[in-house]
Amino acid sequence: MKLRLDSINRRHLLAMTALAATSFAFSLPAQAQSFDHSHAAWTSLLKKHVVLLDGGKASQVRYAGMQADHPALKAYLAQLSAVSASTFDGYTKPQQMAFLINAYNAFTVELILTKYPKLESIRDLGGLLTKPWGIKNIALLGTTMTLDDIEHDTLRAKGRFDDPRIHFAVNCASVGCPMLREEAFVPERLEAQLEEQALRFMSDRSRNRFNATSGKLEVSKIFDWYGGDFKQGHKGIASLPAFAAKYAFQLTDAPADRERIKAKDFSVSFLDYDWKLNDSR
Repeated sequence: MKLRLDSINRRHLLAMTALAATSFAFSLPAQAQSFDHSHAAWTSLLKKHVVLLDGGKASQVRYAGMQADHPALKAYLAQLSAVSASTFDGYTKPQQMAFLINAYNAFTVELILTKYPKLESIRDLGGLLTKPWGIKNIALLGTTMTLDDIEHDTLRAKGRFDDPRIHFAVNCASVGCPMLREEAFVPERLEAQLEEQALRFMSDRSRNRFNATSGKLEVSKIFDWYGGDFKQGHKGIASLPAFAAKYAFQLTDAPADRERIKAKDFSVSFLDYDWKLNDSR
């Protein structure tokens, strides 16, 4: 009889323990229980509204479609905003980097929708003293941020990631910008995704190319604005010529010119940046 009672008591104790654990889990904020690092909600929107161009080297966005799906975008942004700074600090570096890139891109789309379709460029937003990237209205990591805060104070912060390929992942809603990827960045594939973004951008001859006549490497203004990021030694590359040499195959079709790029035998010029909205109407 005592053995049976002991068995019942043990089962009762286990049941009570499980109930307490469940109650504690429900008392936690939703983001603390399980943030979706697959960013499935964002991928769903991107697959539906990003239009690939030129074999996947560039893209446009169906902002009208994003506008129609605004509730889904708002719900995803709310997921991002629910993550506290302390929770974010507990993420792995790939999780943090993917989170920030996706946040930048999603909040940029949200910014465009505040005035769409009555704008021709992201630079139509903001005011006389505030550029669009300086509008402080993004609820993220327990504070209110700007797009510049996400990019420059977090993604580009020295010693945090030190990866210049960030510039091929974040999208400023402009034709001249590296393409908005047709899926979310995810931690387990982040390295491959970043490298593919670099390959796509360097393969886009409207943005980066070798001019055999002038002997100049004509590249995006991004390499002028953020030249220092390509000198930090990421993967052993510490200069723009060294970075270009890695992508010589993408920059020209002529074997002799590819060898010239690999030998760093060229001067550099920066192309004009196209700020028109990357809208697929």
